[in-house]
Amino acid sequence: MTVYGRAIALLGDRPELAEAAARPFGFDLAGAAHGPAVRLASGAPLEAVAGDGRGGTYAVCGGGPVLYASADGAAGLVAASADEALELAIGLPGWPGLLHLSPADAGTQPAAAVAASDEAIRKSLPDLDARRAALRGALDLPDRSPGELFTRLHTALLRTEPDHLLLEAAGGRACARLDPHPRPPLRETVLSPGLTDLAQLRDDPSSWPRLAGDKARRATVLRAAQFDRQDRDLPLLRRLLAAETADPGASDELRLAAVLVALHGHAEDLPLLRAAHAAPQAARWGLPEIPERPGAVREWARGLDVSQLGDDPAREPELTWIRLARRQGRTELARVALLRILDAAEEAATAERADLLRVLSVELEALGDLGQSARAQSACAALAEGARDRGMACRRLAELQRRTGDLPAAWRTLRQVPELLDSDGAERRWRRLGPGRMVAAEFFELARAAAGAGLASVARESLAVAGELHAGMGKSAQRSLGMPAQEAKWAVARLK
Repeated sequence: MTVYGRAIALLGDRPELAEAAARPFGFDLAGAAHGPAVRLASGAPLEAVAGDGRGGTYAVCGGGPVLYASADGAAGLVAASADEALELAIGLPGWPGLLHLSPADAGTQPAAAVAASDEAIRKSLPDLDARRAALRGALDLPDRSPGELFTRLHTALLRTEPDHLLLEAAGGRACARLDPHPRPPLRETVLSPGLTDLAQLRDDPSSWPRLAGDKARRATVLRAAQFDRQDRDLPLLRRLLAAETADPGASDELRLAAVLVALHGHAEDLPLLRAAHAAPQAARWGLPEIPERPGAVREWARGLDVSQLGDDPAREPELTWIRLARRQGRTELARVALLRILDAAEEAATAERADLLRVLSVELEALGDLGQSARAQSACAALAEGARDRGMACRRLAELQRRTGDLPAAWRTLRQVPELLDSDGAERRWRRLGPGRMVAAEFFELARAAAGAGLASVARESLAVAGELHAGMGKSAQRSLGMPAQEAKWAVARLK
């Protein structure tokens, strides 16, 4: 075990102190093992340092704060360091029974509950205070009041997400929160910088060019302008719409910017609006054709505003804020929100959930979390209706499994795809069309990856299926796969 603090080091060096911390204070270095395997969603290291005698575990996250995982599958930060977790266990041994309270609760309820917690322990352990004082003295720990320790515990709990979300290692599901306290909605967190920027832009037009060129800040400001509308914003909105139109990678904010400009109803904005509609990305993000008559443009915008936008952030889909968080670089914030949605979608797995699971898979892939993306895609494939849909869902799942490095799983998934698509009743036409190229390309990629990993049988069988599909394609399709096919053949040929 790595030493994470002076007091923890003393416990490791002096068995009598370790025993005193374990009983009655529930901080047992010898019990540092949690039941099910767990990991942090962020990928940061996690090391158990102590058990509490009730099946719970104290674990250090990345050499810093301490997370407590309970026996019933809940987890949360409880201290800023291992020594502070030891302080909590010694000074407030009944803290698990206080998690439902917060310092902001009315009256003296928290203070009374803290006092009652200690008093309950004293009934069976009259010398609790003497033991606590002796252990604190031996470890040179400060004599903090139970109230101060309770406040520090509550502060730590609210810092758990997004950076310290605990997952089951096997299934990837997120552990429940250790406490029931509400957190700010995601929309408030991601909108806050946009509202700040919008206020500055209203006062300082000289900053417009710099912000218009920043894709993430531009998108956040447009969302802020959606919910804080002022007539004086039109010149700024024009600048932002022009920037969105010129950006080939622009997103849903292109439609938003066009609607916000069109709502002002100025005929001179028609060329700008039509340029936005003509942009290559406009069709993808649902920007309908602009009316020819200037007088109809405002009604066009009002219709889109009512049906798809609006000025109430609470009505916006959660995926809007998740995508905005990702674009702001808040990867863990986006990941936590996606995983909570994924957990709920898996629990209520129905055919109607398939589309949501497909979107979650794409969003998790965009975050770089291929393992969770594959998990969502696996659930999506299981719910797919019809042989064709299931076959193509399995093709994508196999791709994700290959990219995560789980090549045997990728082979088990991919080898069923041709049979599924053949059973679709379309006389195997898929083999000569786009699906055939996609499936053959994945077999070639898997063959090359398996050869590189020394999985000879998987490599050869994948290459054989790919070759059969490739041979049945038209000349144009065969040429498009020429390089992947050749690379796979070379890789397999090098196998012994």
